[in-house]
Amino acid sequence: MINGYDRPLYVLPFDHRSSYVKGLFHWQQPLNANQIAEVAASKYLIYEGFQKAVTDGVPRDRAAILVDEEFGANILRDASTRGYITCMSIEKSGSKEFEFEYGEDFARHLEEFNPTFGKVLVRYNPEGEAGLNKRQENRLRRLSEYLARTKRLFMFELLVPPEKAQLDRLGKAAYDRELRPKLMIETIRALQDAGVEPDVWKIEGLDQRQDCEKIVEVTRRDGRTKVACIILGRGSDEKNVLRWLRTAAGVPGFIGFAVGRTTWWDAMTAWRGKQISADAAIAQISTRFREWVDVFERAPTGDR
Repeated sequence: MINGYDRPLYVLPFDHRSSYVKGLFHWQQPLNANQIAEVAASKYLIYEGFQKAVTDGVPRDRAAILVDEEFGANILRDASTRGYITCMSIEKSGSKEFEFEYGEDFARHLEEFNPTFGKVLVRYNPEGEAGLNKRQENRLRRLSEYLARTKRLFMFELLVPPEKAQLDRLGKAAYDRELRPKLMIETIRALQDAGVEPDVWKIEGLDQRQDCEKIVEVTRRDGRTKVACIILGRGSDEKNVLRWLRTAAGVPGFIGFAVGRTTWWDAMTAWRGKQISADAAIAQISTRFREWVDVFERAPTGDR
């Protein structure tokens, strides 16, 4: 059964694990108990920034957090009690091939936290290794069927990294501009045909409105009329993020965004380096998140 999600959705992702621990703390896994607690406490600051943004005007019924269980279990529980939209990552962090974070036990973890959305990050290039793509399809179909059966929503973050031959032929800029949008459409179609049915697709930033329109068209094909897309920030700078948001914001079918590192990385780095206080970091995160929301709130409403 294909459902979808057709209300505005503004997501603050901070489910980063491997890159977060290495980049912000300069630590290597495995962490000891004190380190785990310190990372979890830092993520709570990001969560407080999110809550301040809601207090300061971001519509509560459109605002969502995306966080991992490993460092964000208390955040997921607190957010649920406060009635926020919650998204929980399911994939193993830093793995090229999609695998479940908790292996065959993934369902029990979803049931314990009962997030609004189960979320996966998947790297899939249709011109890549066929065996890899097939293994991922099989796992993702199982997850899709489980989420539909248990009436949970499915959020799918699609990354289409270039194959070496594609990069050699085009270079990074031309790949992103000319080839990646076409490969994304091929990938979405292939995953749908394999029985993978997200309610919301997280889409890497696109520079052309017509590419956004084509992505929506394929995500909504064959009766998937309420399936929606959100644009993601790719950890890029503010200029790029604003361009991608503005490109997608007026396109029917793009209901919002998921912008993580560009929202909180600078604030958290300054706080970690004792350059600013926790309150200042919270305020910066809130301001940046509200900046993204304003882009969508100011866009022509239409059928988003």
